[in-house]
Amino acid sequence: MTYLTQAEAETRHVKRSDYQSCTVAFIDCKKPGSHLKQNYSIIGPGVTSSTEQVINLPEAHGFNIGAAAMPPGITNNLHIHFTAEVFMIYDGEYTFRWGPNGENEFVGKPGDILSVPTWIYRGFVNSGESEGWIFTTLGGDNTGGVIFHPDIIREAAEYGLYLSKENVLIDTSKGDPVPSADQCTTPMSDEDVAKLPSYSPEEMRKRAVTAEDRDYRPAFIDRGMDGCGAEIAPVIGHGITQNRDQTARITNPHGFSMEWLRLQPSQRVSPFTLDEKMVVIPREDGVRMVVNDAKDVTLELGAWDTLSVPAGAVRSLENTGDTAVELLVIVSGDHQKRPKFRSDVLEAAHAKGHVLDAQGYVAEAHLVPAYGMVAE
Repeated sequence: MTYLTQAEAETRHVKRSDYQSCTVAFIDCKKPGSHLKQNYSIIGPGVTSSTEQVINLPEAHGFNIGAAAMPPGITNNLHIHFTAEVFMIYDGEYTFRWGPNGENEFVGKPGDILSVPTWIYRGFVNSGESEGWIFTTLGGDNTGGVIFHPDIIREAAEYGLYLSKENVLIDTSKGDPVPSADQCTTPMSDEDVAKLPSYSPEEMRKRAVTAEDRDYRPAFIDRGMDGCGAEIAPVIGHGITQNRDQTARITNPHGFSMEWLRLQPSQRVSPFTLDEKMVVIPREDGVRMVVNDAKDVTLELGAWDTLSVPAGAVRSLENTGDTAVELLVIVSGDHQKRPKFRSDVLEAAHAKGHVLDAQGYVAEAHLVPAYGMVAE
C-alpha cells in the first residue's frame, strides 16, 4: 500500500491555474493562422519540440496528458502521431480534419472525445466563437514526436524554423544556425503519403464518443450502499468499472483506458486501491478526493484540474456540490483494471445483496458460491 503525505499529494494535484502555455511548441508556430496556438504539457512532455515548454508533472505514467487552447479560427496543422492521440473537448467547438490533405471532417463539442488513429495526417481548427479548451492524452511515455505535413515543413523554413531529427525546434530568428539538410526532418514524399492508411468519416465516427453517446451505469460494488452508486460511461478500453455489461466504444490498444465518472450531489465512491496509476480531470468544481486508509489527506479539485494518484494509494471520491459532476478517469494499461475495496466495504455490499465474482464484476450474492467471491 502506498501512503501519501498532504504535501506529496498536493504535488500531484496540478490546478488549472498551474498550467503554463508555450506558443513556440511546434514548427508551425509562425505560420499565419497558427501563430496563436497555446500548448500545455501537464503530465509528461507530450510531443512538444520546444525547450521552453513547461512540464507540470514529468513523472512517467505510461501516457502523456496535455492541452491546447486556440482563439477562434486558429489552426493546428496536419501532422502524424506514432502513438494514440485522444482529444477531450472541455470547452468550445473544434473541427478535426484528417487525410493526406485534411479532406475529412468531424466537429467536436464540449464533452466529446475523439481518438484519432496513428499514422494518418490530422489537424484541427477552432471553429467556435470562444477560445475553447482541449485536453489530450497520448499513448506511451515516449511518443516518438510527430511528422508534420510536407507543406508545413517547407513553409516553416520561410520563417526560419526547422525541425531537427531529434524533434527539437531550430529557430534561426533567435540566433540558431541554419541547419544542414541532413540535420533536419525530411518532408514525406508524395509516394509515402499515398501509402498512409485512410479512414472514412463513418469509420472515424466510430472512434468518437460524444456527450450524447455516453452510456452511464452503476459502476462499483458499493452501488447499493447509502450515499454510493456512482456511475461510469466507458470510452476507451478496459477501465475500472465493475459492471460486466459495460463495453467501451473504442477498443483498440491505446496503452491506457478512459472513462467518464459521474457523481450526484453528496454521492461518493468508497475507498479503493488500484495496481496502476490513475489520473482524474473533473469538468466541474466540487470533487473531493480523500487519500490513505486513515483518511488523513484531503484534496479539493476544481474544474479542469488534473490529479495523478499513484499505484497502491487508497483513494475515495465525493461530490461536495449541489449538482452532478463528471470527471475523466484515465488509467495506465490496456488490461482490465481491478479496483480493490476494503473488506468492510465488501461486507457492507454483501449485506445489500452484492458481491464480486471471480472476474471482478458485481453479481447478486445469492448466485455466487462462497468460494467464488472476491474477498478484497
